[in-house]
Amino acid sequence: MDIPETDRIKHRQIHFRDLHPERNDAETAARFLKDVEGVLDTRPASPVLLNLSYDIHQICLEEIDTALRELGLHLDNGLLYRMKRALAYYTEETLRENHGIKRAESQCTKKVFARRFESIEHGCRDQRPEHWRRYL
Repeated sequence: MDIPETDRIKHRQIHFRDLHPERNDAETAARFLKDVEGVLDTRPASPVLLNLSYDIHQICLEEIDTALRELGLHLDNGLLYRMKRALAYYTEETLRENHGIKRAESQCTKKVFARRFESIEHGCRDQRPEHWRRYL
């Protein structure tokens, strides 16, 4: 079954804790999520508020929140925000199940980090040719 676009595209706000005056979690999350498959738009509204649009076919809020936590960002865990997140997790999971969209068995966050690792420049790449790497 096909999900109508009004139900498929989700618009959410992610609130972060204001732990340090120089910290800008929303900007960090926006830069991280802009290359993630399924994330359509990220706009930091303030240093602790991120506006997010994503396609439910490819990713859900629970997977996004898990990736952000693993990145080391601190989501606001006030009672109101926890209840909103729990309701969003439940409705998205129900929508995905009703339309036959299978969860990737926790591979989504691994794919997010693997894609991010491949896209950035760092010194963790082995410059030797493939046959030399297998030789040792």
